[in-house]
Amino acid sequence: MKTIAFVGPSGTGKSYRATAVARQNGADGIIDDGILISHGKLLAGTSAKKEPTRIASVKHALFMGDSHAGEVKAALRENNIQCLMILGTSDGMVQKIAARLGVGPIEKIIRIEDVATPEEMQTAKSMRLNQGQHVIPVPTFEIKHDFSGYFLHSLRMHRLRKAFGDSGDDGGSKSIVRPTFSYMGDFTISDNVLKAIGKHEAEKLDGVKIADINIRKTNHGLHLDVSATLDYGLDIRSVSHSIQRRIKNSIEQYTSLNARRVHIYVKGLNIK
Repeated sequence: MKTIAFVGPSGTGKSYRATAVARQNGADGIIDDGILISHGKLLAGTSAKKEPTRIASVKHALFMGDSHAGEVKAALRENNIQCLMILGTSDGMVQKIAARLGVGPIEKIIRIEDVATPEEMQTAKSMRLNQGQHVIPVPTFEIKHDFSGYFLHSLRMHRLRKAFGDSGDDGGSKSIVRPTFSYMGDFTISDNVLKAIGKHEAEKLDGVKIADINIRKTNHGLHLDVSATLDYGLDIRSVSHSIQRRIKNSIEQYTSLNARRVHIYVKGLNIK
């Protein structure tokens, strides 16, 4: 396996440009912050950005855990990766990652200065410092499970393409996350807010009255049990599916939390 590296200071736009740089250098696998990516798909590992502290995040990115490193090693073999590109903040970091994964030696190092202007790197740093935003070079659906409950949304490509001065045609989707260890602080969304969103959206349907919404939070998202009363004569199955879709879509749209399960319990019929 050929191994190359993409090196630059933290927050200068490496992850944003990773897919394009990998393609230009013939790499079919990317190691970035603890995950193995190939052709826009997450093959193994979990993002270091979900670790609770910066120290834990650094250790995770370096594959210090044997089980983590072993998982990625196995995925490299199973997926027959021919050329692996490792992202890191220094030559020493990428060398340590290569050693932990048993790949190398690193044959070529591409530096962020080779592919980005000082102005573009400053724009990336500003996004990191002022907004706490980190880019992961995979589509949102690939990492949504891991980042349930954290700030997460699809990258607004037109804005960032302009900021980074490129066409954006790098053949790969991207996502933005705010890491658990973000110095910008945590945010909490009350259950009452989630209930109000679900109730408001569901009751836009004619003949639907929501009596109660019970919410249970898990590591992977929300489980919602919804008690409803429907007007007599409505198709219970069809209306219940509509309630599910409305509640799931509205909560995910307005809060970025994953609604993993929405159960509808029709408790009564309203006979006019």
